[in-house]
Order: sequence, then structure tokens, then C-alpha cells
Amino acid sequence: MAKAKISQSPTPGMKGPGIFLAQFMGNEAPFNSWSSITKWAGSLGYKGVQVPSWDGRAMDLKKAAESKAYCDELKGVAAANGVAITELSTHLQGQLVAVHPAFDEQFDAFAPESVRGKPKARTAWAVEQVKLCLTASKNLGLTAMPSFTGALLWHTMYPWPQRPAGLVEEGFAELARRWTPILDHADACGVDVAWEVHPGEDVHDGASLELMLAALKGHKRANILYDPSHLVLQGMDYSAYIDHYHDRIKCFHVKDAEFRPDGRVGAYGGYQPWKDRAGRFRSLGDGQTDFSRIFSQLTQYGFTGWAVLEWECCLKDPVQGAVEGAPFIAKHLITPASKAFDDFAAGGADKKQLHRILGIA
Repeated sequence: MAKAKISQSPTPGMKGPGIFLAQFMGNEAPFNSWSSITKWAGSLGYKGVQVPSWDGRAMDLKKAAESKAYCDELKGVAAANGVAITELSTHLQGQLVAVHPAFDEQFDAFAPESVRGKPKARTAWAVEQVKLCLTASKNLGLTAMPSFTGALLWHTMYPWPQRPAGLVEEGFAELARRWTPILDHADACGVDVAWEVHPGEDVHDGASLELMLAALKGHKRANILYDPSHLVLQGMDYSAYIDHYHDRIKCFHVKDAEFRPDGRVGAYGGYQPWKDRAGRFRSLGDGQTDFSRIFSQLTQYGFTGWAVLEWECCLKDPVQGAVEGAPFIAKHLITPASKAFDDFAAGGADKKQLHRILGIA
């Protein structure tokens, strides 16, 4: 039997491992500059870094939006340290696109002092920031931008007191009004907005995502960042979620979690600190998430974006989590098959043979 020809160029699949730098930026070396933190990430085996666009120690967002030369410089420093830029994140700015007044004081810390205590000015600043990041992403040759939707309805999440008729629809209509100009700019830049589906945001599960997409009339740049940890903490089927929404998944946070309700606390947490809640974020491999299944599903559906560690854990040191994260992700990456495993037995189509097998005269 003749040997089957094996492709020497495997089908490109998911990229990684990557690491989100937001939880690691700091005022001490190696976490206090673009050069040193990318060198640190590369030394741990990471191949990509997701960048918090609001952190001036990592980048100057306005300059990146205005200067492709500056973007080339950022990429060059990263490349010299063995990593690529996976995405620019606007989680904090996206949150400020829509803030209910009850949360004004808590979220003001995400904005510059010049707009604190000025909700309308803060919203305008946030919208402009997200647009700048989309332009910067284009300049860097990136295709997706992680963010948050913000929230106007979160305080009504539990249906008590009873919500008046039309409240949910109007809440998502307003959220869509705020995001549509941003999404139109994203389309002009050729960059997808990928909202992290996250408690505290109006888009926090599948049903709320569908409400948002309906309000946006299915805008093609309205997409999602898949992070199973937030679905674990809600008691959701994070695997079925991929089946439902894989066509909208443009970014992937590899983050673990566990949900262990007991006689004292459940999904709402009883106002307890993270370590005492039923739902807790954990370092990779320490939680309950079936990452073999997730990586297989994403590969099945053709996801070719980055697998990016977002480290959050109430028990383990962040540096230990980062050290362990790169090999964990690398172990789960799948090179898509370039040929069917039973190709060796395949034959050419013969209609007469097909009819014989089927018993058709």
C-alpha cells in the first residue's frame, strides 16, 4: 500500500501561549516598563502579550493611534524579547462607556482626574479612548480589541423589585446607542470589538449577549472574548456556550475557576472576600475548568486567535501563576489536522461502486 502524503505545512491553528499584562504591571522591575516586562514574559516561554492600553508604563495610547512609527517601535521591542502583541485591551475604558450613577464613585478611579465627578465628560473620554485604541490596533496590524460593555442594568439583575415593562429593552437600546458609533469606527479600522462576557457588565451571559446583538441589529464588529471562568462562577455550561456563540468568539482568556456552593454561600457570595466565596478564580490547573475540552472545541470551530493567560487567583502568588501558565497553555494547544486520520483508506469516487454498496441496480 502506498504511503499517504503528509503535509509539511500544518494548518495554522490557535496561537500561544500569551499573557495579559494588566495584572502584572507595577512600579518595580521587571514590571515597570515595556522593554522589561516583555523580556520577562518571553523568558517564561510566552509568545505573545495582551496589553492594557490604559497603562502608560506599557504604552502611550494616543501616540500609538497617531503614529505607525511608534507602533512599529513597540512591536520591535517586543519582538526582540521574543513576543508579539496579541491585542490591546480597553477593559477599563469600555466599562466607562456606560456607568449607572450608583457606581460613579467606584468607577471614577478608572478615569483621569480631569473627568472624575463628571459622568458625561467621563463617558465622552471613555468613548474617545476606545476609538483611539481601535485606531492603534489597526496601526499595529491587530484584528481584535478586548473590552467591557459597561452596565446600566446590572443593579436590576435580580428581578426584585419587579422590573417595569420595557426596562430591559430600553437599557440595551441605550447601550447599543453608545456602542454603535464605536463599532462603526471599528469596522472602518478592520478590527473586531471583543467584549469580555463578565458579571457586572450588562452583557454577562448568553441571553444578555443575544439582547445586545439584537439591539445592535447584529453588527458584525460586535463580538466576544471567551473566558470560561466567568461562566463557571455563574453555574453555566461553558462548553455549550462555545457551541452557541463560536462565530462571535474573537479573543480567548485562559482563566481557571471553581464553584463550590455550600450551606452558607452560593453564586451571590454573601459579601465575602474572594477566598471565602463559593465561586473563586484560580490559577491554571487549580480549578474545575476542563481546558482540554475547551481547546478541542475552539480548534473544531476554527479559532485561530491567541490563547492568553489572564491570571487571577485568591490563593497563589501571581509570579508562580505566570510561571506555570505558559507550559499549561502550550500543552493544550492543538495543531489542526491537515488530513483525515483515515485518508489512507480513501478511494476515488466510483458511481457504479456506490450503487453496488447501496444495493441499487
